[in-house]
Amino acid sequence: MATGDLTEREKTVLRYVVRDFIETATPIGSRYISRRHEQDLSLSSASIRNVMSDLEYLGFIDHPHTSAGRIPTDSGYRFYLDSLMELEKLSRKDQKSIRDNLDASDDSDRVLKEVSRILGKISRQLCIITPPSLNSGVFEKLELVALSGNRLMIIISITLGLVRTIMMEVSSEISREKLEDLSRFMNERLSGLTLQEIRDTFPERVRDVQDEETGLIRLFIESVDKLFTPPRTDKLHIGGAGDIVGQPEFVNAEDFRSVIELINNEEMIIHVLEKHGGRPDHVRVTIGQENQDEKLRPYSVITTTYTAGGAPGTIGMIGPRRMPYYRVIPLLDYVARTISAMFSNS
Repeated sequence: MATGDLTEREKTVLRYVVRDFIETATPIGSRYISRRHEQDLSLSSASIRNVMSDLEYLGFIDHPHTSAGRIPTDSGYRFYLDSLMELEKLSRKDQKSIRDNLDASDDSDRVLKEVSRILGKISRQLCIITPPSLNSGVFEKLELVALSGNRLMIIISITLGLVRTIMMEVSSEISREKLEDLSRFMNERLSGLTLQEIRDTFPERVRDVQDEETGLIRLFIESVDKLFTPPRTDKLHIGGAGDIVGQPEFVNAEDFRSVIELINNEEMIIHVLEKHGGRPDHVRVTIGQENQDEKLRPYSVITTTYTAGGAPGTIGMIGPRRMPYYRVIPLLDYVARTISAMFSNS
């Protein structure tokens, strides 16, 4: 339904139903809205009840069981997010807490672990951070070191402080001077490229010297995937697990067990965050039935992207559909911008 299809009165009542339900976790009745917002809303309880009936007919709110109050549906939350919500500015206290707990001198892994902890503490949602995608890491330099016999050690450095060491057999011994020349040549040809770009274009970039006398360039062409495919890392940093289980949605045993299974299902979480991955400076939200995975239907998923050394990673938040979007979206956005700036300056 388009924004213009709701009257201003219907939009106002829907905004109150969503916002009040988020804050109270209890179904919202017309009398509650009338009393709580009497200074801002010049409608009687009966008039509000009629508007709520219309909103229920349109699919934006619903009756939970036999309660007289209403709760937002997924469509109601979506309309609220897209058309009615006003984002809250992140408090200076929370901004300071985030900045004070992030140390640019720490390695990226420790920083991301701390970020997930802080996010979980502030938001009381399940917060997940994936490490930067190393395929997007930028090549810095390559070193060739001769070992005993015909063995060669190849040291590849990329952004984020990652160093790969690969051992290879060569057909004959290669002099130190020649290895230095080849290292210099490779660094000139590959400087500034991502590992993905190197794998995709390496043969073309060295075609003019592929028949050089040592045979090393030809060996590199044949082994390009082995050399320039970073080791897969599925390590997640998860914070807020102890806070999310305290939400009212998880009081009964079945729902509690469901969220615990979600926390322990790292493979599914990785899959979800990979699908949600997007561009920096953009926060994406999927609500309930919008999530493709059935196990995520009771939840909302919020994600954004940060960058570290040119490589993207994902910051995600999973919580009940009754999530305070107006607070957590600015929080997620601020954290992504902060750690991106920190990594770019380190």
